[in-house]
Amino acid sequence: MEDDPPQFEALLEFLKESRGFDFTGYKRSSLMRRVARRTQALGMEGWSDYLDYLQVHQDEYTILFNTVLINVTGFFRDSDSWLQLRSEVIPQLISSKKPSEAIRVWCAGCATGEEAYSIAMLLAELLGPEEFRERVKIYATDVDDEALTVARQATYGEKEARAVPGDLLDRYFERAGTRYVFAKDLRRSVIFGRNDLVQDAPISRVDLLTCRNTLMYLNAETQSRVLARFNFALNDTGVLFLGKAEMLLSHGQLFTPLDLKRRFFRKASRAVPELGVITSAGAGKIALRELLGADRLQTEALLTAPVAAVVVTNDGTVAGVNQRAEALFGVSPRDVGRPFLDLDASYRPVELRPYLEEVRRERRPVWIRDVEWTRSPGEKLCLDFQVVPLITGDGQHSGAAVFASDVTRYRKLQDELEFANRQIETAYEELQSTVEELETTNEELQSTVEELETTNEELQSTNEELETMNEELQSTNDELQSINDELRERTDQLNDANAFLESILRSLRSAVIVVDTDLVVRVWNRQSEDLWGLRPEEAVGQHLLNLDIGISTDRLRPVVRQVLAGGEPTGSTELTIDAINRRGRPVEVRVGASPLVYSAGQVAGAIVVMDQMSVPSPNDPS
Repeated sequence: MEDDPPQFEALLEFLKESRGFDFTGYKRSSLMRRVARRTQALGMEGWSDYLDYLQVHQDEYTILFNTVLINVTGFFRDSDSWLQLRSEVIPQLISSKKPSEAIRVWCAGCATGEEAYSIAMLLAELLGPEEFRERVKIYATDVDDEALTVARQATYGEKEARAVPGDLLDRYFERAGTRYVFAKDLRRSVIFGRNDLVQDAPISRVDLLTCRNTLMYLNAETQSRVLARFNFALNDTGVLFLGKAEMLLSHGQLFTPLDLKRRFFRKASRAVPELGVITSAGAGKIALRELLGADRLQTEALLTAPVAAVVVTNDGTVAGVNQRAEALFGVSPRDVGRPFLDLDASYRPVELRPYLEEVRRERRPVWIRDVEWTRSPGEKLCLDFQVVPLITGDGQHSGAAVFASDVTRYRKLQDELEFANRQIETAYEELQSTVEELETTNEELQSTVEELETTNEELQSTNEELETMNEELQSTNDELQSINDELRERTDQLNDANAFLESILRSLRSAVIVVDTDLVVRVWNRQSEDLWGLRPEEAVGQHLLNLDIGISTDRLRPVVRQVLAGGEPTGSTELTIDAINRRGRPVEVRVGASPLVYSAGQVAGAIVVMDQMSVPSPNDPS
């Protein structure tokens, strides 16, 4: 099935459209492995077969989601990281807040809630229960509704509670039989809800965000989207707490390592925004003119400016050039007064006439970036042009200024940077292919962390599933043992009843035969064996009228049929019939029949009693 990705993608699209759950951002290798486990359990050969099955069986969605969503968690999992969280991270977080300021925590991918309650216990220890209830809000989210149901109950078994230190277990849990219930007064500060990290809006203004071993199931693109949401969710001093398999080496613009070994990251400082265009108008322009002192100073500044400048009047005449324009384009002061369109600089290296017209028409600056110009053999330049409108004090357009900046050096640096970035990205992709799509930025890093952690998570999930199955089997065994004990007791009672019935039948002097409604023999006592010569194993299960015994079936049949029909036999309840016993001697047999009636009054068969009337004389050898 794994050799047919289009069918698998069609299955994912169907799940997205029909149930609104987007698995397309998950890593295909682990996702296919989890779904294949379900298809194998159903004995299916292809993804399309499973898609057809999903369309018919609505209850399969829940089973599939429980198979794909690996809810592996526990109290204080990876204890070394939790010790660091308790001793350094949370104290710094609290000290950065005002005494009455709220503390907001987001536990993303909380599964059954153990980590959310672990954070609650740590904060309650450091703040005190009273201050905790007033200041702390913990938002725990997941996409698995069944896991959230377990988390909301805040009830855990001895196996889960074993990971909680004894002092915390005594203070924050109440014993209820074999279960442990989290303290109700602190439970109100932990809010559980469904949230899809890929599609739903993130929780904002968060001081601490935990998302442990969830990102490793997502591909690189989806990881980037989720991490961007995490960056938005955190406060400027917020801390991100990840699992052991998640490094964030390629997301330095979003998060900086706080403790890389234990996977604590701080939100990166915001970059300084690009400087906009600074303009001077009105009073500012007057102040600038007064500061410069004279038009001569302005002229000298324009002439010696490091940026090539050509001033063109509204009618297209060159009004001024500076020294850098003369060196770059060959335009000299002698060209002042000439039409700008007559100069080579008007069309080489770029056609400037349409831009001058656009500036005159729209009265706004226009940029022309990355213009490549081969000025002479072996000399290749890269220029940025800016055409700026010149507006008089009364708001009239008087011309335009063309500025050309030589950005060849910066362009080379940018090309080198882009080349270096491409090399780094190539190194990242090569590294991701060896560590199952784990995104890293160090081209020397050779690690298989993500695949191992994913496998460990799956193994842990499998172990927990096996443990759950063992517990279920143990429970089933206990139930079976109880049933076996009850069956043994009932068997003993049945054996006693059978022995009692057998003793009664053996003690009777009459031959007793019990038949069901189909005249099949069910009971054949010892006297019947002595009378007719058939052992019970030869008679039981056979049709009464088919038995090879020395009695006329024509006389016996109406007696039994009448009883089974609910009436009495004709003439009397007893008949005397001539017969031949097992020794071949003629005898007279008194036959009596009575119905076998259940407690509900239903006739289930007949009891036939036979007594031998003619007894052979003592001298008879029989």
